[in-house]
Amino acid sequence: MLESKFQHDLIDELKGLFPGAIVYKNESKQGLPDLTVLYHNHWALLECKNRETAAHQPNQDYYVRQANEMSFARFIYPENKQEVLDELQQAFGVKR
Repeated sequence: MLESKFQHDLIDELKGLFPGAIVYKNESKQGLPDLTVLYHNHWALLECKNRETAAHQPNQDYYVRQANEMSFARFIYPENKQEVLDELQQAFGVKR
């Protein structure tokens, strides 16, 4: 699956899981995660990859780690998508 297709489908799924959320595709800045999710008083950053073994760009690990210490951030790919979405629902206080 292409990363762009995975990302597009993920945006739709996030909007379904978190009605009213703002899901913003970030500009390409080296290392910054692809998506910002704003939901009530919560936020998350998600870095999309098309597979678990996809290469990480310089600074991506740093930004994901730093943002996760502040709120919630993850690398997300088809193999861990459900786990990450479950964790995000828990972090956002959404009942499953």
